[in-house]
Amino acid sequence: MTFLPPNLQEIIGRVPLRYLAVLEEIRLRRDRPLLLGVGDRDYFVRRDGGFEAGSSNGYLVSAADLEKVVQNISGYSIYALEEELKNGYVTLPGGHRVGLTGKAVLENGRVKTLKHLSGLNIRVCREIKGIAGELIKQLIDHKANNIYHTVIFSPPRCGKTTLLRDLVRQISNGVPALGFAGRTVGMVDERSEIAGCHLGVPQMDVGVRTDVLDGCPKDQGMMMLLRAMSPDVIATDEIGRMEDVQALEEVFNAGVRVVVTIHGSSLQELANRPALRYLLQLNVIDRFVLLGRSRGVGTVEKIFSGHDLPHLGVKKTCSS
Repeated sequence: MTFLPPNLQEIIGRVPLRYLAVLEEIRLRRDRPLLLGVGDRDYFVRRDGGFEAGSSNGYLVSAADLEKVVQNISGYSIYALEEELKNGYVTLPGGHRVGLTGKAVLENGRVKTLKHLSGLNIRVCREIKGIAGELIKQLIDHKANNIYHTVIFSPPRCGKTTLLRDLVRQISNGVPALGFAGRTVGMVDERSEIAGCHLGVPQMDVGVRTDVLDGCPKDQGMMMLLRAMSPDVIATDEIGRMEDVQALEEVFNAGVRVVVTIHGSSLQELANRPALRYLLQLNVIDRFVLLGRSRGVGTVEKIFSGHDLPHLGVKKTCSS
C-alpha cells in the first residue's frame, strides 16, 4: 500500500500477517479511529498495530493523513481525479478501489466533484485462482460447449468480483478435465476492478481469450464488444440499471452467453427491483448463484435454475 503515508504504512505493517493475509478494507475517517475490515469483522487499530474492540485507543486519522493519501493517488494533482471524484471512487493499479466521501459540488443538479474529503475506504483486490473450480462444473452447457446464462448475486463483501474474475479466466482458457474448450470472452470492467487494468492492460489473469473494455459504462461496453469483438460470452460486474438490462437483452438476442453479478440477498429481492424484474421476465437466465460467507468469502450457498423461479414465488412478483 505505497500510496499510504509512512506513518500509516508502519502502523498497518505491525498488524500480524495472519490478519493482513485476509485484509479486505482500510477505512480512514478524519478525526476518527483507523479501522481494518478483516474477514467478516472490523477492528480498530492502535499505533502499535494491535487491535481494539472499542474505538477509544485506536489511532486517530488526521486531516494530514487523508491529504497525503489523496496526493499520492492523484499524483499531487487533485484535478486529475475530477472524473473519478464525480463517481465517488478511484481505481488504483492492480484493481484496488478507493471510495471517497466529503462535500459534494453540484452542477445543474448533478455531482460535479467532491471537496473537503473526509473519508476514504480502500478496498483490497485479491486474485484467487481456482476459486470458481467447483462452480464452473455447474455452469457448463455441454450441448453448446458454452456457459449457461448466469447471474451471481450476494450482499456486499461476499466475493462476487473475485469469483467472477476466476470464472472468466477458466471460461477463457478452457477446462480440459471437464471437456470444455476455451471461449472468447468480452469483459466490460467499468470500475477497473475485475481485470485490474493499468493503461488498458489487465494486471489480473482473466484468461488468454478475454478482451477487456476498461472504465467503460456497462451498457455501452456490451454493445461495443458485441459489434466489434465477436465474443462467445460477455461478462460484467454489478448490473442494476435499466440501461444495463436493455443492453443484456441485445446480447441475448445475438446468441451470446452472459455472466454477470448483481447486489442482492435473494431472488425475491432482485424481483422487487424494476430493472431486474424485467430481466427475470425475459426468462433467459439459466443459473442464479447465491454467494455468502458461511464457509468464508465466496461461499456458493445455493444454485438456482431458471426453472426454479415460479416455485420461489418470483413469478407472481414478476408478472406484468
